[in-house]
Amino acid sequence: MQTKLQNIVMEIHQKNEFSGTVLVENQEKVALLNQSFGYANRSEQIKNHANTRFGIASGCKIFTAIAICQLIEKGMLSFDTRLSECLHHDVKNFDAKVTIHHLLTHTSGIPDYFDEEEMEDFEALWVENPMYQLRELSDFLPLFQNKPMKNEVGERFHYNNAGYILLGLIVERRSGMVFSDYIQQNIFNQLNMTESGYFSLDSLPANTALGYLDNPDGSWKTNIYSLPVKGGSDGGAFVTATDMATFWHALMNFELLSEDLTKLLLSPHIEINESDCYGYGVWIKRNSERAIIKYHVMGYDPGVCFHSAFYPDSSVKAVICSNQSNGAFDIMKGIEAELFASKIL
Repeated sequence: MQTKLQNIVMEIHQKNEFSGTVLVENQEKVALLNQSFGYANRSEQIKNHANTRFGIASGCKIFTAIAICQLIEKGMLSFDTRLSECLHHDVKNFDAKVTIHHLLTHTSGIPDYFDEEEMEDFEALWVENPMYQLRELSDFLPLFQNKPMKNEVGERFHYNNAGYILLGLIVERRSGMVFSDYIQQNIFNQLNMTESGYFSLDSLPANTALGYLDNPDGSWKTNIYSLPVKGGSDGGAFVTATDMATFWHALMNFELLSEDLTKLLLSPHIEINESDCYGYGVWIKRNSERAIIKYHVMGYDPGVCFHSAFYPDSSVKAVICSNQSNGAFDIMKGIEAELFASKIL
């Protein structure tokens, strides 16, 4: 199996010049595949390797959802708590009926600061809003807090980064901690995810891949001017592939939340189409018989591409981290096709 997966990934890499790390791990935490390609730093010719940290963009929304669930477990919030009850920032244009549940499931109807239905170029945001000024969650508020509601509360699923910014602000207010410190203490440190964190792009630690944007003529640039200088509750954490596999194992073994809250986190709260659903901070895929075949998270930013999944029938974990703007989806698709064909999934 290892050789088959290696050949599949190598073939895709050769077509797409994939840059990043690919890890597939079974229930016993034995690696079925662990390969790295490309450079973490092209200028210095430093290669990506198993311990390279990669940005994961929106892939870390699940951390925010877990933080909220931890506060609910402590009785500090409920899923029915209204936004107006737990946030002191001015969001007077937002419907008073918006709850924690709505924010977690992207059904709040609030405006987004980057609306994927209306905008295509994430970098265009920083023309009038310098990215180097976005270091705290509250710095994002002026980008959306005065806009009108986009939809009625609960009307439909509309993927929304601003909603997760608000969830992070709620974590800060109820916990008394900076959001990134809360995640570091209550998720990363607790699980011994020693290489993971929310790092500023202008002060990255060792073994961290720079994100790259490639131009058609073969030239490239890093993404340091394409993203907020520091990630937050809607995206922007850094992990290693191994740390992400550790996270899945811990989550599924109720090391972060009680069994009841873990099951609630992973429940299909919103049906997007016949096969795709959304839980709390996590995507859910079902088969034709409506049985869940995988839980997955993903993230796309300029110079960042990330996919990771847990397959409940086999407890296999897959992690694809890339420091380019695309490539992870093709790798994931190829790996899944082989694992399903081999009846491992």
